[in-house]
Amino acid sequence: MALYVLYESASGYALFLAHGLDEIGQNTESVRNSVSDLNRFGKVVKLVAFTPFESALDALNQCNAVSEGQMTDELRNFLELTLPKVKEGKKPKFSLGVAEPKIGSHILEETKIPCQSNEFVLELLRGVRLHFDRFIQNLKPGDLEKAQLGLGHSYSRAKVKFNVNRVDNMVIQAIFLLDTLDKDINSFSMRVREWYSWHFPELVKIINDNYLYAKVAKFVDNKSELSDEHIPGLTDIVGDEDKAKEIVEASKSSMGQDLSPIDLINVKQFAQRVMDLAEYRKKLYDYLVTKMSDIAPNLAALIGEVVGARLISHAGSLTNLAKCPSSTLQILGAEKALFRALKTRGNTPKYGLIFHSSFIGRASARNKGRMARYLANKCSIASRLDCFLDKNTTSFGDKLREQVEERLEFYDKGVAPRKNIDVMKSALEIVQNKDTEMVVEKAPIEASVKKSKKKKSKAEAAEDSDVMEEDKPSAATNGDASEEPKSGKKKKKRRMEQESEPEQDQTVENGNGVNRLNADGGSVKKKKKSKDEDKEDLPAASEGKKKKKKSRSTDED
Repeated sequence: MALYVLYESASGYALFLAHGLDEIGQNTESVRNSVSDLNRFGKVVKLVAFTPFESALDALNQCNAVSEGQMTDELRNFLELTLPKVKEGKKPKFSLGVAEPKIGSHILEETKIPCQSNEFVLELLRGVRLHFDRFIQNLKPGDLEKAQLGLGHSYSRAKVKFNVNRVDNMVIQAIFLLDTLDKDINSFSMRVREWYSWHFPELVKIINDNYLYAKVAKFVDNKSELSDEHIPGLTDIVGDEDKAKEIVEASKSSMGQDLSPIDLINVKQFAQRVMDLAEYRKKLYDYLVTKMSDIAPNLAALIGEVVGARLISHAGSLTNLAKCPSSTLQILGAEKALFRALKTRGNTPKYGLIFHSSFIGRASARNKGRMARYLANKCSIASRLDCFLDKNTTSFGDKLREQVEERLEFYDKGVAPRKNIDVMKSALEIVQNKDTEMVVEKAPIEASVKKSKKKKSKAEAAEDSDVMEEDKPSAATNGDASEEPKSGKKKKKRRMEQESEPEQDQTVENGNGVNRLNADGGSVKKKKKSKDEDKEDLPAASEGKKKKKKSRSTDED
């Protein structure tokens, strides 16, 4: 059996024929020994066909298809043109050796060409890769290396690309910066307090908030110049008039020392920097909330944006967090305590970063461990949903949060919580209802178009009926048709039904009307009856039955 080998290079597809296999016995060791020597390897493997790629973009598309195990149209045409045709009902006398089993199975499904991928084929491909530049004619030195380098760069760049709206690296950087800003703002605020306390020490006891303290220190500046006129301004900053009056009274009897104008300017500038940092921290927090709603909405709805972002940053990415089991997620952030406990054979930690969640704080001391385990389980589910769901929804996160609330009530009051399968079914129904609402919103637009078309058709029909009514009197005057009143029609119908005999007319009654067959074989069209006509037809039918009975009795006599 002949063996063909398919080699996907950076410049194109190449097909080799491995002949003389009986001499080497299809032994991987013998092939491995003959690979290094081109003279020996050239006797075993020969180039059959080569098709180059059209461009670098085409090479990238072909490389992506091969890596995913898909056969492109170009590869199919190349194989069908170069390989012998496979006849139906007969076993092929050749096989195709490929490097990847996935693409081999796809080729077999599409073209019925038998493929194989084993160590023997891989050794042949290794030799082809080593001496490929010798097999291809008119190939300049360095061209193959340039093609491989360019394709490698573009392939890696394409694999690294992700959805711009769901890049979790932004969340990682934002939460790191947020934690750093918290530390810096606290240390800088303490520095402002200590610096300005030399001048106005009583202000520390009146105002506890760091941001407000920096604002008031910048507004007051020199305490000796503070008077009752500044009370409205202080009220706007502090939000309480009594506190503003207290600050003014304290400035009059302050024990602090006076500072030079240059020192006060430096204190004001530093207080302004602290205020700017605090305002930037608020903007960064809002940015983190929006990014978490795009990247991990269910995790953010369950445990909060900050704690969820810390879990993602500690795991390295949302994908890594989704791969973590719930037991690992539970102690994420407490690795030092875990390994210390394992080393000393002590008690392992019950929680790591999820300790900052409000659920564990609300649980009692003896239920904190169980609550942490349950919360880690739900966080693991939420992270996997966020990682692998295509739709951006918070329905699952809200339902998981309700489950955690129910578990807290179960620990405290003994109220039985719902089953997880029921909660997930309700969440799925909510997501499906949202999808149907999106479809229904589009439907009224189409319905309004149809209604307008119906209105137009009705208007046209009304115009046609008016024209027909105008034409009817003229036809009657010409003598072509004559109309009788409805009462006359009814009387005629009664007489015809009474006088009709069973031998001449056969009636077939239906629910919608009467279908008459005359003796001549002609048929009369169906006519819908009104309720009055149905009532009038009943006695006529009974009379017809009586006549039939009488005729039968006379025949018997």
